[in-house]
Amino acid sequence: MLKTILNTLFGLSLLLFGLNPQALAQERGNEQARTSPNASVSQTIGTTIVKISYGRPGVKGREVFGGSLVPYNKVWRTGANESTTITFSDDVTVQGEELSAGTYSLYTIPGEEEWTIIFNKNISWGTEYDESQDVLRVTTTAESADANEQLMFYFEDVSETSGTAVLRWDDVKVPFTIEV
Repeated sequence: MLKTILNTLFGLSLLLFGLNPQALAQERGNEQARTSPNASVSQTIGTTIVKISYGRPGVKGREVFGGSLVPYNKVWRTGANESTTITFSDDVTVQGEELSAGTYSLYTIPGEEEWTIIFNKNISWGTEYDESQDVLRVTTTAESADANEQLMFYFEDVSETSGTAVLRWDDVKVPFTIEV
């Protein structure tokens, strides 16, 4: 019963924040349109709400992964502008590892085949990564995909107990499993 009430309150707060994007926005300094516009996606898995908020950079004819834009084997802020954030209304497991309910910044370490997904406590301008604030690191296998101009996150294979969050940009798809 208490969990249901808390989930309802959390859902209402997400709805209110969704109607007022500046309630979640970090200080951006001006009101100009962004080259990499902000976006968000949310998914309910069972009764757990998962929300990802991020900036959407474009390929714009550049080499994305493995070059100077997003080098392999180095921490990437995983998006543009402010920290990409992921919020869980309840405790979850990600790639089989436990993670407490809350909001985390989402960083990655891209590799040619394997990626590390990092959940970090420090929510800031996206380039201010602090490894000492890492809460969880998990690995996943990247997949080839059709070209996609702008970075995007979405969910697939959603059931009452799990779902797959997917990071997709350029010709790469990076899935990670969330279980509730």
